[in-house]
Amino acid sequence: MRMSQLVGKRYKEKPAETILQSHEFLLRGGYARQVSSGIYSLLPPAVRVTDKIKSIIRDEMNRIDGQEILMPLVLPRELWEESGRYSSVGNELVRFKDRTQHDMVLGMTHEEAVLHLCRSEVTSYRQLPFMVYQIQTKFRDEPRARGGLIRVREFTMKDAYSFHSSQADLEEYYQKCWIAYVRIFARAGIPETAVVESDTGMMGGNVAHEFMLLCDAGEDTIVSCTNCNYIANSEVAVSKPADHPEEPLPLTKIDTPNCSQIDQLTNFLKVPARKILKVVVYYLEKSDKTVLAMIRGDREINEIKLSKILLAEPKAAKPEHIFALGSVPGYVSLIGLNQDNYQLLIDHSVVNAGNLVCGANQEGKHYLNFNLSRELPEAESVDISIARPNDFCIECSHSLNTSRGIEVGNIFQLSTKYSKTMNMKYLDENGKEQIPIMGCYGIGVGRLMSSVMEVRNDNKGPIWPMSISPWHVQLIALQTNKSEVIAAADKIYNDLTLMDIEVLFDDRDDRPGVKFADADLLGIPLRINISNRHLPSGMVEFQYRAKKGESAFVPIAQAANQAKKFIETALRDIDDQADRLTEKTQEQFKCNN
Repeated sequence: MRMSQLVGKRYKEKPAETILQSHEFLLRGGYARQVSSGIYSLLPPAVRVTDKIKSIIRDEMNRIDGQEILMPLVLPRELWEESGRYSSVGNELVRFKDRTQHDMVLGMTHEEAVLHLCRSEVTSYRQLPFMVYQIQTKFRDEPRARGGLIRVREFTMKDAYSFHSSQADLEEYYQKCWIAYVRIFARAGIPETAVVESDTGMMGGNVAHEFMLLCDAGEDTIVSCTNCNYIANSEVAVSKPADHPEEPLPLTKIDTPNCSQIDQLTNFLKVPARKILKVVVYYLEKSDKTVLAMIRGDREINEIKLSKILLAEPKAAKPEHIFALGSVPGYVSLIGLNQDNYQLLIDHSVVNAGNLVCGANQEGKHYLNFNLSRELPEAESVDISIARPNDFCIECSHSLNTSRGIEVGNIFQLSTKYSKTMNMKYLDENGKEQIPIMGCYGIGVGRLMSSVMEVRNDNKGPIWPMSISPWHVQLIALQTNKSEVIAAADKIYNDLTLMDIEVLFDDRDDRPGVKFADADLLGIPLRINISNRHLPSGMVEFQYRAKKGESAFVPIAQAANQAKKFIETALRDIDDQADRLTEKTQEQFKCNN
């Protein structure tokens, strides 16, 4: 490919709307252009990168016996009603009518579609287990599109679905997909990806893990132990907060004027927030029930954990709900409330916290010295707290850290959530109808490209690994007005092309500084510079993008062969690293089992 014909411009200035480096380089490097919020067109360099990512994904899915299919983006309402998600999923699901006024949706995920396909094709235990996958466009009307391709509305995704006759069989295949993901991310250039326990979210099911690329640009918070292997998304992470037991003191009501907030109360009483008992009131619309969540004042409630316990999505209570309890907003207390009027959830942090300040159900009044063991001796506690740094690990009791991460892939054990509701059945060896157990496995292709860009860059542009670089070699003719430079460049370009080496030839009549800046933005691993400065000695310059300025001089006659050796070595090193990580992951599974 000659750069004089390459569609897409590169820019020196940082676009004002970008915060993440990957977003900046996507725009400056001529990879993508925004069409609307969260919707992008991809230019040739990005298409070449994403095609290579798709090829890696196909390799690894086929390696674990995946069968590629293709399902439609547009789906009828009836399929989503079968699963129950037509009404349970919010505005992220795009609903519309076709010209016959039939209700349709844009697929944001394809569980319904794959069940519709497979329930008519698979009817016997002899056909199990199997896995099908696709690489397809999806649309999710994401309210928080951000960071270029990191969080978008229209996206390309690999989603895979496996079907099994037993939980044990699913778990065995789940590990195979786990290893396949380790290989995919290693081959794509981010071998340091961490696997964390996660919430099943809208997908449902029993078990889920996310593959996280740990970096400051991540929007997820990851909780990990400083000593053992415990690691989880903060949505589901559990921890042991520090205890603060005290000898119980007498319960005493005091005046606390204008102290309806935690910070007002701590300032007025000159006590730390951990000495405050916080009661958050929720309302469940479907069951017309009020919920009181009790937690220490220095901690926050994890509403994902809360939803799982309640089996419903809690909403913040309105003042009228609090008045109906016999209390006052900002001063809610368990002392004196009729326990038949609400459901109570007490966080573990309250259990061993002594002499807390709590509301008194009166404007401007609080109690001192609330002790759970005395005031509610029969109460049981649950985990509804967001894990924090310096909490203690539930596995080994050492302290916890938090970090940021980008989710680059996820895997779920769905159990029979979809196969049961959508009535997929097969006949077992005894001729009896059974419901298959499912797994689900997703990777966003554009997000993966941007994630690699986010962590493999310098201040000049991305540094692509050879495996997904848009081209293997960038050939730069530095003096296009010199016939000997053009002749040497054409020879090397033709030699590389005949060897099936992907080469981008900068044949433009432009200044060297412009060409070098564009080369940095394209991030191609090997750069060959041809100039009349070195041609008299029969040499060209090899520059290595990953080595930041390191270069070597190579005879023109050997340039193509040397480039081929460099490419082969780089690709082999990437494959070797994937193999090593595969062996390490397999050993970890053996130890855990």
